[in-house]
Formats: sequence, structure tokens, C-alpha cells
Amino acid sequence: MIKKNLLVELFVEELPPKALKRLGEAFSTLLADSLKAQGLAAADALVTAFATPRRLAVQIANVAPQAADKAVSQKLMPVAVGLDADGNATPALLKRLAALGADARAVAGLKRQPDGKAEALFFDSVQTGVSLSVGLQKALDETIAKLPIPKVMGYQLADGWSTVSFVRPAHKLIALHGSEVIELTVLGLTSGRETLGHRFEAAISPVVIRDADSYAEQLASDGAVIASFAERRAEIVRQLEAAAEKIGGGVRAIDDEALLDEVTGLVERPNVLVGQFETEFLAVPQECLILTMKANQKYFPLLDANGKLSNQFLIVSNICPEDASAVIEGNERVVRPRLADAKFFFDQDRKKTLAVRVAGLDKVVYHNKLGTQGERSERVRAIARGIAAKLGTDVQQADQAAQLAKADLLTDMVGEFPELQGIMGGYYAKHDGLSERMAEAIEDHYKPRFAGDALPRNDIGVVVALADKLETLVGMFGIGQLPTGDKDPFALRRHALGVIRMLIERDLPLTLEALLKDAAAPFAALITDASSALGDFIFDRLAGNLREQGYSAQEIDAVLALRPQYLGDVAKRLAAVKAFAALPEAAALAAANKRVGNILKKIEGAVPNEVRQELLAEEAERALFSSMAALKPRADAAFEAGDYTASLQALAALRTPVDAFFDGVMVNAEDAALRANRQALLNQLYGLMNRVADLSRLSA
Repeated sequence: MIKKNLLVELFVEELPPKALKRLGEAFSTLLADSLKAQGLAAADALVTAFATPRRLAVQIANVAPQAADKAVSQKLMPVAVGLDADGNATPALLKRLAALGADARAVAGLKRQPDGKAEALFFDSVQTGVSLSVGLQKALDETIAKLPIPKVMGYQLADGWSTVSFVRPAHKLIALHGSEVIELTVLGLTSGRETLGHRFEAAISPVVIRDADSYAEQLASDGAVIASFAERRAEIVRQLEAAAEKIGGGVRAIDDEALLDEVTGLVERPNVLVGQFETEFLAVPQECLILTMKANQKYFPLLDANGKLSNQFLIVSNICPEDASAVIEGNERVVRPRLADAKFFFDQDRKKTLAVRVAGLDKVVYHNKLGTQGERSERVRAIARGIAAKLGTDVQQADQAAQLAKADLLTDMVGEFPELQGIMGGYYAKHDGLSERMAEAIEDHYKPRFAGDALPRNDIGVVVALADKLETLVGMFGIGQLPTGDKDPFALRRHALGVIRMLIERDLPLTLEALLKDAAAPFAALITDASSALGDFIFDRLAGNLREQGYSAQEIDAVLALRPQYLGDVAKRLAAVKAFAALPEAAALAAANKRVGNILKKIEGAVPNEVRQELLAEEAERALFSSMAALKPRADAAFEAGDYTASLQALAALRTPVDAFFDGVMVNAEDAALRANRQALLNQLYGLMNRVADLSRLSA
């Protein structure tokens, strides 16, 4: 069997550009994985994905025309069911063999093998390898069914009767094994070797693909199409950089991976052009202009060396005329009204102060169970005042920032571009004559908006951001609106991580338990107490975040098992656990700690804690008591000073007396007084060992 490269292309109407990258990757991966599973392609076969606005395609190297035959062993039934007392086949066994294409002659060759508590009969046979035409049809059907299509559309086929469903109407199908067409049918199409190139600039139409290896080259030369999504994206980046360099002055195209992917999904052969707009529009906040150019026109704004927006922008065109002036003028004509709208919104919004707008929040529904945005704003104010008082931050300024933080939701600019909430609040606060500190706090109270985002720049911003996120978390948990699976409509996971980051990175002296309790107070009877579930949720998010930072599961489990309330301590506790785990005494002490914990759990009633020295009958228990008494002051001092590493390392001296205690002392002595005294000794030991972390979690 001669292996050849395989090409499959599905030619369709324009695909959704934001989904194209994912669709292309899924199409190639799913198809290749199915062929590999069927034995038609090697597990390490080279897979090359192609995706343009009008096609999904894949090339798979060294695909066999037929999979190799393989030996299979099939379990039939228990021996007691398949054979009678004389060892003859039962009707049930003969029926099962017939279903497999065998008869009574196969009974003698059946194998007996253990299967649980009984023996079962197994039938060995050789399974003929699947042919490429059958296997590829199966693979293509499965791939189309599993594609991550954002929205399926139904459409009629050419016969006028049949209806099929796909992301967009499909018009052509290519399936080439080398130069040979593999006959397939899907979505009402029959496979061939024809496709179409660029809608306007193809040199030949249709493009007839000679073989699987010439696909990309023929589409480029005859069809004016760069078939590879990755190559097309790289070409756009190259042209953007070249255009910016040609303009000079240190300008650069704005860095936006999502926009780059979307534009790559819009063009088949990119051509970057330079446009410009009137400098008067630069009086509008650049975030507004950038957003309208990106979101509405898919342009790449240009920033100068200082990060300020210039009045030039880059257009990624899908055509390459000799004279591009008409294309440039057309795009400039289209963007001008968009920028004018932004300027109009900005000018109109500044006619009313944020303070005047606050009353309007009472008319905006936040949640049917939690009231209006105005009511929510009052809750955030109350939470912010409490946090500010505990941190020694200006309570009045925190209250004012919290009061004004949501007012920009009622502006025309945020109504048009919701992504600008907070940002516009900062601009309008400055226009209203508020301090830079206040404007920053209003702008920053949504931060961090995403993983890796900066934290609020000043203490007022941190207070309001904490209050805002805590209000959301407590409120939603209090009415049972918890995230499920991948659904998190209120972004509670993001809010929890924001709270965690601020508490840790700013090392705030605030306990999580008190924060949640204080945040629940302004809700009164609106919610039920969900602090326990919310605390678990926050610690789960913290554990995930720490895993991403490289801490081991055991280290994280040991620290978070104690539910440390000052999250700023977590990193120091983890460092201490890591250092302790490296000590030669660590494994033995962790195992002993686990043993102590198990003993204490079995004690009925209150666990005694006071040790009576006169009842320390054995030398080993006296030695342990003395060792604990000697090192406790040093361990206590280190713990109180926050030097958790030193506090834990002091415990290393306990290994020998702890080992000796368990070797020579019977904890559960018959004498009740001795037993209680030894339990008290272990209870003190357990408390001493587990202040920084639950060391038993380090035991394998």
C-alpha cells in the first residue's frame, strides 16, 4: 500500500471572522484524529491546517489507502452461559458467534480467560482494515458534527427540497489522496478537485487542484489566496510593521491579538494601506476613537512613541489595485462619521456632571432580586466606607468615589461603547473638577478587569474596587446565582480573583471572613447567608491561581487547609512550607503529624490541652515535653513576627523526641489520667506544628 498525502477542503460562503481561527483548527484536528484512530494515518502524522474566509481545509501526510488488518479479541459471555455441562455450545453462544460471522466450528478455538470472579469466553479474529474512502467519509461526517459552530444555519440544496445545516452554505468539496479523488458526499456535495480562488482577483476560476501537495501553491498563484491562516496573519503583521516604519516618527500599530485574528478571518490576500482623519478628533479621549476604529471598522489605530493616538490608521484591504487611492478615500469617508459620533457623545456627556447623573441610577434595574443600580451603589458605598476605615484611608473620599463610580453608565458614550465604563467616568470626573486621585479611583474601580491586568493605582481605587467586587460576590451568592461549569454570567470567578489579587499584592491587613461579613450587612434581608460557600469559592480560585504560579498541590493544600484569613500571608506560608519540606526531618514529622491528627479525631468530647508534668511517666514523653518547651518560645516569636520559615524550621528539633514517643509510649493507656495527659501532650504538639500550615498534607 502506497501512502500519500491527503487533502480535504470544504468551500463555503463567508465564515464568521471571529470564529474562523477556531473553526480551522478544529476542522484539521478532528479530521486528522479520526483518521489516526482508524489506523489510516500515523499518530505523529504531520497535519497542516488551512482556513480562509471561504474555506476550511487540511493536509495530512502519509495517509494509507487502507488501514492494516489487526487482531482483535472479543469477549463473548461467561463460560457457564456459553457452554453446557458437557462442554457443548449453548444456543446463546452459537447465536453470538453467528452475529460475528462465525459458526459452531469456531467453538473449539475459543479462549477461556479470567473475567472478574468467573471465567469468560473470548473470540480471536482478524479485523480487516478500513478503506480510506469509508474511513474518510466517517471522519468528515464526525468532524462536521463536532465543529464549534457559533450559530448553525439551515439552507436548501439545489434540488429545492432537501435542507441541511452548517455554519454557512457549502458549495464545493475536495478530497485528494495524492492526485486521486476520493469519493465522498457531505452537505449535499460530491467530492472533486475544484475550488474557487479570490472573489475578485483570482487568475483562474475555478482552480483545479492537481494533487494534495500543490494545494497551497495553486491557490496562491492561480487563486490569489493565502490559504494558511497562520501565514496570512504573519503577512498582515509584516505589512503593518512595514507601513508604520514607512510613516516614521516611531509610530506603531496598536497591539490587539483579537483584532488581528478577526482581520485575518476577513481577508484572503491582505494589502495594508494608510488612512488618516482630521486632527480635531484627537480632542476626544483616545480610548473612544481607538474603540470605534477597531470595533466598527476593523482598522489598526497608530500610536506614537509616547503611546498617544495619531491621526493616521492602517487598513487591511482584501484587494490590491494598482491605484489604491479610491480604497483609502472610501475608508476615510466611512470612518469620519464614526469619529464625529464619538465627538458628539463626548461633548454632550460633559454638559451634565457625574454627580447630577447619580439620581438616574435609581431607574436602572441591576437585578430583579437585588434592586436598581442606585441601590447597588448605596451598598457599595457602605462597604467602601467600612474598608476605608479599617485601612486608615480617607473615608469621605472613598464614599464619594463609590457614589460616582457607576454614574458614567448613564452617559451616551458608555451607552454606545459599554467597554468604556469606568474609563469615561475618569475623564468626566476630571472635567467636573475632581482631583486626579478621585478620577483615577473612579476609572480603576473595575480593575483588575482580566488576568494580568493592573491593580487600581491608588488606595481609594483599591477600596472602591474591593467594595464593588465584594458586593457582586456576596449579592449573587446570597440569591443563589452561582457559576456552573463554564457558565459565569456575572463574572464571579474574575471578581474573586480580583479580590484575591488586591488582598495579596497590596498585602492588606483585612481578614477575608470579616470582609464577607461586612459586605453582607448592607443587603439586610435581601439575601441569605452564603458566606461559607463564598469562602470556599474564593479559596478554590486562590488554589487555582497558586497552581498557575508553580506551587505544588501538596504545598497549596497544606497552607489553604488552615483557611488563612490574611491572604497577604499566603505567599510567606507557602515559602515556609517549601523550605520545611526540603529538610531531612520533614517526611517523618509530616507522617507523625498525620498520625497525631488521626488520634485526636478519635477522642470523644473535648480534647484536653493542659499537660500535668507529674503524670509524665515515661522518659520519652518527658523528653518530648521538654523539647517542646525549649523550642516553643523561639517558634512563637518567629510566628508572631511573620517569619514562618523560621517558625517551621524550629520544629526540625522535634523529630527525634517525636519518633521516640511513638516508639515507646502507649497513648491510649488504661489509666484514664495518663491517657488524658498524653492526649493533652499530643494536642499541644499538634497546635505547635500546624500554625503555619497543615503539615499532615505533606505526608505521602
